[in-house]
Amino acid sequence: MAQTKLDKQIEEAAEAIAFGIGRFLAGRPMDGVKRTDATFWRSGTRVLPKVEGHVSRSSYRAGWKRLTFRISTLAALGTGGYQAGWVHQDATQEIWANPEPALAALEQPGIAAVSTAAVGTAAYLALTRKRRELMREWVLPLHEALALPLRLPEQTDPRRYLHIPRNFSEDDAVIRVDVPGRLDFSKDLVADIITTKLALEGVTFSWHLAGRETYLTVKKTRKPPAKAVFKDPKIREIVAAAKESAPVIGIGSAGRIVTVDLDAESPHILVNASTGGGKSVTLRCIACQMLHHGSLVFVLDTKRISHPWASGLPGVTYCRDIADIHDQLIALGLEGRRRTRVADALGIDADPKDIGPRILILLEEVNATMKQLARYWEKTRESGDPKVSPAVDALNEILYMGRQLRMHVLLVAQSATARALGGPEVREQFSTRILARYSVNAWRMLAPEVHPAPKSTKHPGRAQVVSGGSARETQILFFTEAEAREWATTGSSPAVPRAGLPGQAGPVPLHKEPADPLPALSVPGTAPDIEAPVAEPSPAPALEPDATPATSMVTPADVDDQAVGLREAAEHHLPGITLAALHFARANDPAFPDLVDKRGAAFLYRVGDLKRWARNRPRAATGTTDLD
Repeated sequence: MAQTKLDKQIEEAAEAIAFGIGRFLAGRPMDGVKRTDATFWRSGTRVLPKVEGHVSRSSYRAGWKRLTFRISTLAALGTGGYQAGWVHQDATQEIWANPEPALAALEQPGIAAVSTAAVGTAAYLALTRKRRELMREWVLPLHEALALPLRLPEQTDPRRYLHIPRNFSEDDAVIRVDVPGRLDFSKDLVADIITTKLALEGVTFSWHLAGRETYLTVKKTRKPPAKAVFKDPKIREIVAAAKESAPVIGIGSAGRIVTVDLDAESPHILVNASTGGGKSVTLRCIACQMLHHGSLVFVLDTKRISHPWASGLPGVTYCRDIADIHDQLIALGLEGRRRTRVADALGIDADPKDIGPRILILLEEVNATMKQLARYWEKTRESGDPKVSPAVDALNEILYMGRQLRMHVLLVAQSATARALGGPEVREQFSTRILARYSVNAWRMLAPEVHPAPKSTKHPGRAQVVSGGSARETQILFFTEAEAREWATTGSSPAVPRAGLPGQAGPVPLHKEPADPLPALSVPGTAPDIEAPVAEPSPAPALEPDATPATSMVTPADVDDQAVGLREAAEHHLPGITLAALHFARANDPAFPDLVDKRGAAFLYRVGDLKRWARNRPRAATGTTDLD
């Protein structure tokens, strides 16, 4: 028998009722259209693709919440309807019989209800005003900017994935942004948009992309202190308690101490800053702490006047002349090779201090220094010599093997390009980098792993210490020159390798030698006369206008070993320096060479020591070299 139209309609209605009951009990939308990614147990955060039209707030609720709401509503309606039916029947008969008492009884409650509704509405508008302003001024503009990069449907409710507190600009605020799990967006672009649209500064981004819930948290970092001075008793205690291998660099956010362990974290440090960025303050902070613990410090300073506080200190070798910088780097390279052989002989269980005292090489203005070293080598090299300066090769050797040999390079540059340092592989040896007053290009070049780049600031002493893939905003510890000298000389006594004993690395207490604080860095298998040229600074008067620089003189080695008086030195060996200037320097310059002999009433000095002192005494930087 064929199915009639009525039977077909009854069957379709029964099917619709069955599906409706199923959707009702499952907490699904009653029209059967799934508009969000909500499930029975989890609330939705975003609209599904290809969904058009308005999406109600109930579509974001979890299924169990919808089911609870539906059952509660039906129960309330059923109970209320049952009671209201009996009451309505009795009340209707009474009202129709005598309506005036009923109207009088409803007058006052009606007025109270209207007043309560008005007051409630006004209170609600007042209490939610800031929240509505937040939505209008910040959340909706951010949603409009993020919708395209995150590929969100137009119907997405921003309140479902943008969790922005009203105090989002305060230090303790946390912003959360739920992102699509497909991860087909640019994290850098999303971070830039959030930073720009919310006008944030000094924030960190944490991406949580594993599992089902994928989101981004944005936290505002607490600023470091405005000042961090060594004269503060608390700061002084922190510095005094620091490890010998981990000098304190400064104070970071939330009062955290920022240090770099030269043995465990980073053997070398790169300081990149523009003029006025505090390079000298940073180097002074680290170097004086190293001297305090007995390290040797070699200052290679073509500017000649960058670190007057270090002049004449025990354990400090100050080289200002490019020739002496060249020779000193070669001598340090030889010392590194010697330490390699000593470490191999001592074995893996030996105390690292048996290799020798810790050495810090402070290389100022590497951009200019590398150019001058190349020009110096082009001027002095002979036929058959390599084209690359051996001083540059020695520096590269130290950079590659410094951790085990207790030799560390503290390099300073205004623009630490790969070309200036000798190649990108050389720059990679500096796993710790201190950047101050940097440009966007400098940050991308030196710290590309940290994005977005924190905004550069002109706050005095403020820098970013980049290490281990993260940047720490730091207030650099400030030592005055007097404090740096005092701290450098009140710690452990500096020590130097024994001179003239190949293969022996036992340290001896440092005392001022006639020639230099690091005499004869001897290397097994080499000539015993290989020495580390040493420079000691001095406040002696500058050269006269017609003076000929001492570095332009070519004197045989036997002449440099002669012992002469100051008068003979002024007349025959130090052109341009008067006898009065030598007498003044002997009385006032702590770096003036010690006497080696005495002839009657005259003090005798080694010619080579006097020449080295003359080349490296502090003078105003001219921006050129003796080769120009």
